[in-house]
Amino acid sequence: MLKSFKTEINPTKEQIIKINKTIGTCRYIYNFYLAHNKELHENGEKFMSGKSFSVWLNNEYLPQHSEYAWIKEVSSKSVKKSIENGCTAFTKFFKGKSGFPRYKKKGKSDVKMYFVKNNSKDCFCERHRISIPTLGWVRLKEKGYIPTSKDGYVIKSGTVSVKAGRYYVSVLVEIPDTKVANNSNVGIGIDLGLKDFAILSNGTTYKNINKSAKLKKLEKQLRRQQRCLSRKYENLKKGEVTQRANIQKQKLKVQKLHHRIDNIRTDYINKTIDKIVKTKPSYITIEDLNVKGMMKNRHLSKAVASQKFYEFRRKLKNKCDENGIELRVVDRFYPSSKMCHCCGYIKEDLKLSDRIYKCKCGYIEDRDFNASLNLRDAKIYKVA
Repeated sequence: MLKSFKTEINPTKEQIIKINKTIGTCRYIYNFYLAHNKELHENGEKFMSGKSFSVWLNNEYLPQHSEYAWIKEVSSKSVKKSIENGCTAFTKFFKGKSGFPRYKKKGKSDVKMYFVKNNSKDCFCERHRISIPTLGWVRLKEKGYIPTSKDGYVIKSGTVSVKAGRYYVSVLVEIPDTKVANNSNVGIGIDLGLKDFAILSNGTTYKNINKSAKLKKLEKQLRRQQRCLSRKYENLKKGEVTQRANIQKQKLKVQKLHHRIDNIRTDYINKTIDKIVKTKPSYITIEDLNVKGMMKNRHLSKAVASQKFYEFRRKLKNKCDENGIELRVVDRFYPSSKMCHCCGYIKEDLKLSDRIYKCKCGYIEDRDFNASLNLRDAKIYKVA
């Protein structure tokens, strides 16, 4: 079984230069591949696949254009991977799964440096460092997180990425399948919301992390730094003396705050999922939320986006697969909030402001807890 591990690294100045150079070259090659196919289409010629483009680039284009010799100075595996990514983007577009591929922008698009294990000396990991092709040994900031090669774990491939001035390595490690069969008959229903993040049918409630004093303070700092950055851009447009170096410094401050806020929310999701899985239920039932429709409400769109419902579902599925837990997904039109858990009556006139569910049969319960109970006992569902 392959499992990914991502952690922060502490590269030297020379390694930072190599990483930035490789990422910049990969971005250029990706954009060149898109532009070349656009030109072929305008001239009425046949679309060029990733493999054909790679052969044409190395055998025809680069020998005739010596000014682009710097493309050969970086890892060939990274360059080929960027071409493959461009080909995949075109394939998804032709199949109608996504829009037309867009160009990668410097400092905005998430471009990564790809590496793969070619021989026994490559991708060797120790407790405090990892060997990456073309970079050599790179120190890890979090020691002991990635399984070491001495313990028999094999790293197949990986990527190096940059975010807010910090460098990360993500590796695919081959580990033994540790799926454990669960004999418990007790299931859990999870109702996700905005007032509270997750309400479980066993009575546990996980609060909304966005309401914490720490996040509110960071968001206030973010608004101030964004206003400062905006003023610098406005002064530049007016022709006033504003050094671009100062704009880049301010831009990095904004990126770091965004990154820190995102890390706090992601960490909260990871810890919540870990606590839920540790209860060892036989199954977990969640609702297929219409997040795209919820985002259309301009009053709730920010709150919905900050909750990261899709990321929660994706990570919960991975954790359930590892622990042998069945993840059930109920249809989005299932009346979990409107239905009485006691008698099954569906209250059609239930409003969003009604936080307490009151039924004609005398059943009174918290609205979200009642929904989690209905999700737990749902008979119609799909296994994710």
